[in-house]
Amino acid sequence: MTMTLAQAVTPGTVLLWIVLGVLGLLGLFLFFAMLGVLKLYVQALFSDARVGMLDLIMMRLRKVPPDLIVINRISAKKAGLDVSTDLMEAHYLARGNISRVVAAMIAADKAGIELPWNRATAIDLAGRDILDAVQTSVNPKVIDCPSPQSGKQTIDAVAKDGIQLRAKARVTVRTAIARLVGGATEETIIARVGEGIISTIGSAQDHKSVLENPDRISKTVLAKGLDSGTAFEILSIDIADIDVGENIGAQLQAAQAEADTKRFQAEAEQRRALAVAQDVEYQAEAQKNRALVVLAEAEIPRAVSEALRSGKLGLMDYYRMQNLTADTQMRSAIGGTPSQS
Repeated sequence: MTMTLAQAVTPGTVLLWIVLGVLGLLGLFLFFAMLGVLKLYVQALFSDARVGMLDLIMMRLRKVPPDLIVINRISAKKAGLDVSTDLMEAHYLARGNISRVVAAMIAADKAGIELPWNRATAIDLAGRDILDAVQTSVNPKVIDCPSPQSGKQTIDAVAKDGIQLRAKARVTVRTAIARLVGGATEETIIARVGEGIISTIGSAQDHKSVLENPDRISKTVLAKGLDSGTAFEILSIDIADIDVGENIGAQLQAAQAEADTKRFQAEAEQRRALAVAQDVEYQAEAQKNRALVVLAEAEIPRAVSEALRSGKLGLMDYYRMQNLTADTQMRSAIGGTPSQS
């Protein structure tokens, strides 16, 4: 007995087809996912750095590039380092640079420098170039003092005899991995070395002693432990060049003498102005006294008239007084003395 299509399609059949469709899509997704990571899985397997197929698929779901993890794990494994994929994924998700961290750890291991994964990732996440730090620790680098970026060519200092010395130094440093996180940078080293050079030259009795023994500067500065609190270890400080500059002491003395001259001139001008003011004051006082004398002399004729009128002075006495005055004026004229009224 034949069945119609409507009778064959039952609710159970529809559910079965739906389940089969979902399983087919899931299988197809897994097939393409495994196809994408199969090459990496085989590569890791034959490199003795095995990574699970499920781990590779989950990396893609977490948006972590599996090829980056597998390549760096193989590099670390071949160098004798065993770093798990979980640690690498965690560092990648924290915005770290896995390739430079692994390369730095391999370089440190070959150089005999202790650099565990936690310290390496901490340095990388702190913004420091971990690979450059390891390379600097293996191959020390030279820092010019003063720095060319500062625009200065020399470090200038003045000895006690007033002679200026201009020096250039080269500082050989290597990275201290243990102090790299939180340690001061090259700018601090340059500043401390410059300060030490200025202090050493300034404490010298004369510039000749510094020119005779330039290594005295290096020894004195190096003994101060300038690398404390920095990310570097100072190996040596070498004076590359030292020249004689200007006679700062003589310039200061000349400037002081000029300032003293101006000060003395100002004081002398002040005293001259005071003397002129006093002379004018004395002249005014003399004019005042002359005016008083003129006023007093103007009273004499009035007093004489009053004396004649009151009878206290006779006519003959007045004539004799006039003759005496004329005789006095004649004698003054003969003697060259100006007459007085």
